[in-house]
Amino acid sequence: MCESRRRVRASPGDLEVNDLSEPTVRPNETTVPLLPCASVEETLAFYEALGFKATYKQSKPYVYLALQWSGLQLHFGPAPKGLDPAREESGGCLVMVDAVAPYHTAFVTAMRQVYGKVLSSGLPRITRYRPGASRFTLTDPSGNSIIFIQRDEPAELEYGGSKKLTGLARALDNARILREFKQDDRQAFRALKSAVRRHGADASPVEQAIALCHLIDLAIVIDEPTDPWLTDLRGLELTTDDRQRIESELGYLVGLQEWLPPQ
Repeated sequence: MCESRRRVRASPGDLEVNDLSEPTVRPNETTVPLLPCASVEETLAFYEALGFKATYKQSKPYVYLALQWSGLQLHFGPAPKGLDPAREESGGCLVMVDAVAPYHTAFVTAMRQVYGKVLSSGLPRITRYRPGASRFTLTDPSGNSIIFIQRDEPAELEYGGSKKLTGLARALDNARILREFKQDDRQAFRALKSAVRRHGADASPVEQAIALCHLIDLAIVIDEPTDPWLTDLRGLELTTDDRQRIESELGYLVGLQEWLPPQ
C-alpha cells in the first residue's frame, strides 16, 4: 500500500519535508543583484558600451532594467530619493571569477572602442589593473561598484601596508591596498605623497622612480597636477637595470615611457 504522505529526509543542505509534492531546497540558486539606477539613459549607455545586453527595460511606472553579459546579470530599480552618485554610496556587488585579467581586458578594450580611451577617473570608470592583482572595480554612472574578485584570492590580507616592509616600500604597499581593496585613490595619493617626502631621500633612485610613477598615475586619476612628480622623476639618474625593473613592474601604465627621463 502506497502512502500519499510520508516523511522525507533530504540530503545534507536540503530541508526536511513531509509531503512528496513539496520541492526541497537545493543548492542551485541564482542570485541577481538589484542596484539603484539614477539615470536609465546613462546606465544603458555605459553598460551597453561594455557589451551588456538589455533583456528588459522600462522607465514607467517605475524604473527597471535587466542587463546581461557572459554569465553575469545585473538588475536596476528606482534610485532612493536624494541619491548622489558622486558619493559612490549607491550599491554594489561582488563577481567571483576564475581569473580577473580577461574581464578587465574585455572592458577596457570596449571602452577604447566606444569612448576612445579607458575611463579611469570620475563616473563611470574602471580601476587600473596591475598584473597579478586579484580584483578590480567597475563604478557605473549611478555610483554602484561592481567588484570582480579572483576566487583564489588570499583569505588574509594586510589592510594598511605589510608590517614586514619599511619606509617607501611599505608606503607603496599601503597605496596598493587603498587602491585595489578600499577603492580610495585620493587617500592612496595623499599617503604616497607624504611618504615620498618623508622617506624619498633614504630610498634608492629606482624606488623613488617607482613611487613617483605611482603618484603621477594617481594624480591623473584624481585630476591633480602631475608636474611636481614628473619634474622629480625626470631629475633622477637611472641605470639600465633600474629602467628594466621599472618597466617590468609598471609596464601596464600607458604613459610610462613618456614619464621616464630620457636615456
